[in-house]
Amino acid sequence: MDRIGQNLHNSNMPERRDPSQIQGYNLFGETAELPDVIHCERIETRSKLHNWELKPHRHARLHQVLVLQSGGGQANMDGRVHALGADRFVNVPQGIVHGFGFVPGTQGWVLTITVELLDELLPSGEGVRAVLNTPIVQPAIAEMKGTMQNVQQEFAGRAFARAQMLRSLTGLLLGQVARQAQTDVPTGAPHRPGGLVSRFEALIDVEFRNQIRVAEYARILAVSPTHLNRVCKKETGRVASMLVRDRVLREARRQLIFTNLSVSQIAYELGYSDPAHFSRVFSVGVGSSPRAFRQNTDQNRA
Repeated sequence: MDRIGQNLHNSNMPERRDPSQIQGYNLFGETAELPDVIHCERIETRSKLHNWELKPHRHARLHQVLVLQSGGGQANMDGRVHALGADRFVNVPQGIVHGFGFVPGTQGWVLTITVELLDELLPSGEGVRAVLNTPIVQPAIAEMKGTMQNVQQEFAGRAFARAQMLRSLTGLLLGQVARQAQTDVPTGAPHRPGGLVSRFEALIDVEFRNQIRVAEYARILAVSPTHLNRVCKKETGRVASMLVRDRVLREARRQLIFTNLSVSQIAYELGYSDPAHFSRVFSVGVGSSPRAFRQNTDQNRA
């Protein structure tokens, strides 16, 4: 088994912890190194290892899209059960608690995307990201299945411009998913405002470069810092300050991967007056220095 495959296999091995806690599987892209642009595998590859059942878990830094060709089963996303069948797709946003029970022999693909790549592919303000932040199970159009097949073929190869092709195909698939999701929304469907954590995360997206404290976020959201921390911990397993830090680190990783900005320039852009302090925060949160992270990423994608 290759290094990436071993990492993916090990990620599904349960840790010794309170059985009432939701597991946060550590798939590719959730460690300091990003082994590849994306990851694409057959649904049956992993499911057969676990008796066709993947217990409820969440990924802090990964977004997944599944497309079923045949078979079926059930998808449980945030406590809501969805029936699966042939020619269906499943959109699983980051942080969503999800699990699957597949009918033995089910075939299809699963595409795993880091949030840093999502940030790079999906500009804010166009509405696509908002759609993709919702768990979705809907019919898969033929074009979607064709795109996923192309992703898997490109992922398995080592042709020139492979990384660019994978990014482009991933962007195409995400657009197809979002368009199909919008097409199937019933006319006049009620709008459901987000909960406290959703509103907090939306506010973080606007303010994370300004280095404001959790108490200020809580004031804007009209709740106490204690209540904000309690709700964040319950829904995500992380306190509010960690969610703010994670958003800063996510943008730092995106810029280290996709831009040529220096570490100092990235630090200043993220609101740090001292690049050395930024490097220490990054090293603690990610497990390697910004320079080492960039070097590892460049080597892995060469």
